[in-house]
Amino acid sequence: MKPKHWLVFITLGVIWSSSFLWIKIGVQDIGPMALTAFRMLFGALTAVAIGIYQKVEWPRDLRTWIIFGILGPASLAIPVFLISWGEQTIDSAVASILNATVPLFTVFIAHFVLQDDKMTMQKVLGLLIGFAGTILLLSEDLTVGAKSSVIGQAAVILASIFYAGSAVYGRKYTQHVEGTTRGAMFLITSAIFMWIVGPLAEKPFEFPSLPITWIAILWLGILGSGLAVIMLWYLIHEIGPTRTSLVTYLFPVGGLILGVIFLNEHLSWQLLAGSVLIIFSLVVVNWKSAKQAQPAK
Repeated sequence: MKPKHWLVFITLGVIWSSSFLWIKIGVQDIGPMALTAFRMLFGALTAVAIGIYQKVEWPRDLRTWIIFGILGPASLAIPVFLISWGEQTIDSAVASILNATVPLFTVFIAHFVLQDDKMTMQKVLGLLIGFAGTILLLSEDLTVGAKSSVIGQAAVILASIFYAGSAVYGRKYTQHVEGTTRGAMFLITSAIFMWIVGPLAEKPFEFPSLPITWIAILWLGILGSGLAVIMLWYLIHEIGPTRTSLVTYLFPVGGLILGVIFLNEHLSWQLLAGSVLIIFSLVVVNWKSAKQAQPAK
């Protein structure tokens, strides 16, 4: 990856590192449908505002709107809801580990769908090293007393499959749409989907009653969705879905580092060793030999 790709990649990881914490806070006050609907709404408003500022062109053909109408909810609304729903019965640490399966699903799906993102031993090795690092890093949090639910865990794994599949098919079918517009369209169609389905499926469909919930919604919407989704789809089309999906390995690293810095949490050997493995996995997946790095003549 080029330096500009690394900059966006790391920024995205930093923004999303706290997402599981804010989701956990949000579902204590309102239902997962309502939380997802508000998040998608503020995310869409942020992305549209950026698009208007940049004077982007919006799609006008029906085919493009149908593509985003399917891939938008599949890439955002549905998996975000599944994670929010799952975190009602499982810990955020468990959710972040299960979400780290996204790269494993992505490399498998991309191999059969895309021509420029094939499965290789190097990629698989790197992904497995990163996943092992994630488990090691969060091993202290996976205590016997931790809240656990098989159904909640299954919901997060299903969300990971949605993330992986939509990233691959989004890369294939949205190449013709400009970057900022692409991210905004995913959020617009997700917001429309959630505000139609949410009030019908979740009874009661509650508005936040606590100030901390509004803070969670604004963080998840403006930063975690509006800015992050634009960056996400920029990376997916620039470096491919497999490499982009590795950002999920940064979530627990960022979350635990923030805990050490701001909450005086314990700096354990698991944190250090897990972080080293995750960083090493990024190097392995993105490593190119001198021969590979040479341009074709």
